[in-house]
Amino acid sequence: MEITDTARMLDGAGLSAFLRTMPTKPLLLGLGEARHFVEELGELRNDLFRHLVEHEGYRSFAIESDCLRGLLVDDFITTGTGALDDVMEHGFSHDFGTSPANRELIRWMRDYNDAHDHKLRFFGIDGPLEYWAESPRQALIGLHALLDEPLPCTRETLDALLGPDERWTNEATVMDPSQSIGRSADAERLRVITDDLVALLDTQAPGLSARDAERAALYGRTAVGLLRYHAWMADTSPARWTRLSALRDAMMAANLCAIADHGPALVYASNLHLQRNKSLMAFGDQQLEWWSAGAIAGTRLGDRYAFLASAFGTVADDAPAPGTVEGALSTLLWDRSLVDAHRLAETVPLPDPRVSRDFAYFPLDPVHLGTIDGVVYLKEVVRLRQLG
Repeated sequence: MEITDTARMLDGAGLSAFLRTMPTKPLLLGLGEARHFVEELGELRNDLFRHLVEHEGYRSFAIESDCLRGLLVDDFITTGTGALDDVMEHGFSHDFGTSPANRELIRWMRDYNDAHDHKLRFFGIDGPLEYWAESPRQALIGLHALLDEPLPCTRETLDALLGPDERWTNEATVMDPSQSIGRSADAERLRVITDDLVALLDTQAPGLSARDAERAALYGRTAVGLLRYHAWMADTSPARWTRLSALRDAMMAANLCAIADHGPALVYASNLHLQRNKSLMAFGDQQLEWWSAGAIAGTRLGDRYAFLASAFGTVADDAPAPGTVEGALSTLLWDRSLVDAHRLAETVPLPDPRVSRDFAYFPLDPVHLGTIDGVVYLKEVVRLRQLG
């Protein structure tokens, strides 16, 4: 089999043809980023999402950004609430609101909804965290406000237990667990109250509007996830960073499964979060290992979850070596290709791993090609932002 037999030109028609080769239409189609802030990939993603909406019945877009901030974006595209500049500034985490491709996508989704009765939806899949985490205040207060009596505590009790947000968002806790309040008496009591609130939501859900029930569920799982994360921020065992990494991906997976309930969605996040195999990361003298969000969601959704990993040929002035997967793909005729990963694994059975000079670019791991449905390959990218 030749390398050209594994690939097709990547445009809307090519994507639709590829989807028809899959066992079933995926509810979640993951488009992974091999590197954040690559404008060529963002623009391609926009083209593909428009095609999926107009020809394949997709109605939701999800991105690796704060799930609570994402409510501002969803309100903007569904109801027109707010201004685009404000939404881009406050509706995204990780600086993703500064991406021109993201801004253009949100503008297009808003215009589409103006002209159609069946509205597109926007979701963030990440928790309100990075290495440190936000206060659970927004999630807990939001859930508390949507429920009826008898409540497990008053709003005043919640405020007192939460205290100033600064004691939750102290970035020094990243390296110093002793500064975390995640296992304090207040935090432990909040975990019990949160459990009671989530249980109460189960009993009151039939009386809520669809919008309120959806938001209450989001607030509930976010509050639970944040309090778990803060508790492990206070841990001093060697398992600390493995557990924190796993908890973050578990929060993403829970959001992904909730998004799937709304019908077919395109999910845009790092390859490392969407992959089906375990994530590995060197951290000091430790090797961290945990299951990614894609692996967890894929376990729950089966073949209704599909993963397209992105990969690049030349990144700025860094070209792949001929013996690597990316080097083999650079011989394809098209600037943008969609590759059947399973057939690619058979065609290039023993490739060398690529080593990139761009620390922000994560090359394809040839060992795991068989766990990927397809590879979105861009022969060259030059419009990227240096990170760090």
